[in-house]
Amino acid sequence: MMMMMMMDTHAFFSLSLSLSHLPFPKFGVIRHHNNNKHASSSYNPHSDNKDSVVSLKEICEGHVPKHVLKRIEEIGYVMPTDVQRQALPFLFSGRDCIIHAQTGSGKTLTYLLLIFSIINITKSSVQALVLVPTRELGIQVTKVARMLASKPIGFQQDQKSCTIMPLLDGGTLKRYKSWLKAEPPTIVIATVASLSQILERQFFMLESVRVLVVDEVDFIFNSSKQTSSLRKLLNSYSSCNNRQTVFASASIPQHRRFLHDCVQQKWTKSDVVHIHVSPVEPMPSRLSHRFIICDTKRKLETLLSLIQSDAPESGIIFVGEQSEKSKKAGNSPSTSLVCDFLKASYQGSLDIFLLEDDMNFNSRAASLLEVRKGGGYLLVATNIAARGVDLPEMSHIYNFDLPRTATDYLHRAGRTCRKPFSDMKCTVTTIIVPEERFVLQKYENELMFNCEEVIP
Repeated sequence: MMMMMMMDTHAFFSLSLSLSHLPFPKFGVIRHHNNNKHASSSYNPHSDNKDSVVSLKEICEGHVPKHVLKRIEEIGYVMPTDVQRQALPFLFSGRDCIIHAQTGSGKTLTYLLLIFSIINITKSSVQALVLVPTRELGIQVTKVARMLASKPIGFQQDQKSCTIMPLLDGGTLKRYKSWLKAEPPTIVIATVASLSQILERQFFMLESVRVLVVDEVDFIFNSSKQTSSLRKLLNSYSSCNNRQTVFASASIPQHRRFLHDCVQQKWTKSDVVHIHVSPVEPMPSRLSHRFIICDTKRKLETLLSLIQSDAPESGIIFVGEQSEKSKKAGNSPSTSLVCDFLKASYQGSLDIFLLEDDMNFNSRAASLLEVRKGGGYLLVATNIAARGVDLPEMSHIYNFDLPRTATDYLHRAGRTCRKPFSDMKCTVTTIIVPEERFVLQKYENELMFNCEEVIP
């Protein structure tokens, strides 16, 4: 037992053993589906009193600047989502939080509202830092942050505006250094790799950072390339006692163990609150799941047939990443094969785009720019598109290759149903060979959803 308690964070994310019987300390925990004895008495998210329903603006008043409150109303954020209603009172009170909620549930807006409640734009220093696992997610968070920071219509604002700097892979260190020295941004949104480079060269320090957010925290900790750098960022460059820390993700495997490590490793303060929204239903109820069994040689034809019969408004086709062995053999990646096949065979009106890890930054940005212009599209992508990326009018997900883990399935499926107040029905369809059926059943049990078979 003691050996298990000493395991490092990377190892515990891969465990399948339940750790609920271990003697962990009693952290603050809020769950949407029951009255948990660790919940703070200062806020009750389980109240059934209809008169107690308040707007997002009402929750934020007295904490978030008026021009930001006006902007959220202009954009259309009126009523809070479950995660915003539950997390914001704790965040505004200064508590460290682990925000654990469905994809598309409003986690990004939640932590950005906290940031705008804390920063002081009259000070010339980096005061808020958001860490993200991919450049694509960083671009998206930057866009939302700048949207909130922009001047509302008819609003007189004499003070200087909040500056937001995306410190993402692909930029030059020289340009970043010049910007940081000329006028330190108030908010930095960075990938772990880029921030580590900047800090190692001492272009700026983290002493002035008042709030640190780690988005998709489980993905970063589960990456061998990023986990050691993240540990160093959390411990060596700043102290949890001098900042408010927020971790966010739709999936935190072994979250009891993660809570334990957050305190033991001093990534957070000891009174960290775990906001766990809808733990019984990891995916939106509006999402339906299907699978179709076929021979490997007929997967492309099966995909085409599904697309033609579904007539999606827009869709993502997730394809497995190419193995190193396949690369060395000189084989074309599956993404290219699927993309080329659809361009040659699909006769519909949807545009076809490609997004994969091996593309250069400019090509990846161009693909995302095209799909965000609006209009129907089919995006052939690897898991790089599965973490946090918002894409418009997504009605269908196709798993051309079975996800490697239940967590991967969860995040792929989470690209749909991302509009919290929409009643649009969305569908995830997985193409499998006969021997993969038991794996898909395992995902159904773990994520608690039902997958219906499509008979060709």
